[in-house]
Amino acid sequence: MGPLPDEIVDRLPILDLLNQLPPRRRAVLVLRYCCDMSIEQTARALGCSTGTVKSQSARALATLRDRVVHAGL
Repeated sequence: MGPLPDEIVDRLPILDLLNQLPPRRRAVLVLRYCCDMSIEQTARALGCSTGTVKSQSARALATLRDRVVHAGL
């Protein structure tokens, strides 16, 4: 296998940080931002309320921001 394209290499540290999140928070972010699901669609997919999706998303994003800053990314 040849070298990875730069855009993939640039994403690897973020993907590593994403994988460190608790499973529920990671699932919320993946569904919302990678799969482009609405809050309502994400809630249905995970079997939870829209409020849970909102709070888990906010907490996950805050954690990622803190870890990105700490890692100097």
